[in-house]
Amino acid sequence: MSDLNMQVYLLCSVKIIKAIGGDRVVFSAGPPGTRKILWQKVCQYVQKPGCINRMD
Repeated sequence: MSDLNMQVYLLCSVKIIKAIGGDRVVFSAGPPGTRKILWQKVCQYVQKPGCINRMD
């Protein structure tokens, strides 16, 4: 897999893999999910500058 297809975010400890049909989010623990699940588990609570998954 190309590095261009994967982004690593240390702020929330996830990897986002670009894929046709939707991005796949790999969490540091637990099963992979979507950006929506990332929002539900992490982003809505963290609210730090640099968040890559804003749902404004």
